[in-house]
Amino acid sequence: MSDHVMAERFASGAGELLLSVRRSGLHGEALKKAGDQKSHEYLMQQFRGHFPDDAVLSEEGADDPIRLGRNRVWIVDPLDGTREFSEVSRTDWAVHVALSAGGQVVAGAVALPGLGMTISTANRPAVVTPPNRRPRILVSRTRPTEHAHNLARHLDGELVPMGSAGAKAMAVVRGEADIYAHSGGQYEWDSAAPVAVAAAAGLHVSRLDGSPLRYNQPDPWLPDLLICRPDLSAAVIDLGLEHS
Repeated sequence: MSDHVMAERFASGAGELLLSVRRSGLHGEALKKAGDQKSHEYLMQQFRGHFPDDAVLSEEGADDPIRLGRNRVWIVDPLDGTREFSEVSRTDWAVHVALSAGGQVVAGAVALPGLGMTISTANRPAVVTPPNRRPRILVSRTRPTEHAHNLARHLDGELVPMGSAGAKAMAVVRGEADIYAHSGGQYEWDSAAPVAVAAAAGLHVSRLDGSPLRYNQPDPWLPDLLICRPDLSAAVIDLGLEHS
């Protein structure tokens, strides 16, 4: 099977496992810890069984520098939005599975188990055309940034709080929002799969200043990220250059 199909299969399988963990009776920190650990272990088992020669960079695993000498590196977040996962009424959490090669993400899947769906590069997702509205700008539930507020003023936009990075990016793919501009810094596993899927859907993906995103770097920290409708990218990048 193709890397695209396998990424979708792995993300969906981890999502199903996480739903069972949610039903286990655990709560609070115990539920968060179990979700992170069990999803990570499941994904590592899949990679060992199907791609034993590939390297892996996972939020829940030790960073093995061997990945820097490998062309194929899976970049995964076994549970993106752990806080939202622990709040059983929320659906804005995700599983990220991406494959990088040559510094680029070449396949990926974002499972949204709470919504019963996985969006991936296996089948090019179609971006839903939004209605005529003010731009909807996704922000953290707890830490909306000054940049986000400036962007809303600049574009006469509406701030929309949401949980995980994957949920935010897929909200743009699904036409529920228009801009995900993150200025607070993230790790590669936070954005690799969402970027792969968003790019496959024809959305704009870049750093806030418009420069390309690079993956499997020695330091996996990424200072900022932009995923948005192509027609809004120039205006967001202009403000990003001012921010930088």
